[in-house]
Amino acid sequence: MRVAKLIALLGTVAQGGILIYGFTQGDFNAAGSFFFHDPWGIVSLVDVYVGFMFFSVWVVYREKNWWAACLWVAAIMILGNFPTGIYAFLALQNSGNNWQKFWMGRHYQGEEK
Repeated sequence: MRVAKLIALLGTVAQGGILIYGFTQGDFNAAGSFFFHDPWGIVSLVDVYVGFMFFSVWVVYREKNWWAACLWVAAIMILGNFPTGIYAFLALQNSGNNWQKFWMGRHYQGEEK
């Protein structure tokens, strides 16, 4: 589980850094124009958002609080994989090194180790 936490943390830091770079150095309108007019741009956007939806379904499944789940999903849809990394890292931290609890969240009914 330590390796998973490290990967989640490094991915989150990388994603956060690249978001800052993109927002400060990039042209959001020009990028959007490319993505919506190039077939591979459209393919990339659909691919990314389908992945966001898969991850979001897992978040909704495992969260106890409906409003928290909705906020996480909104953050994922707006900021992409930056919040997914944060969520995965927090879920790993709160799982007590138990993979079933990590995956199942509120549905976990096993004994605490």
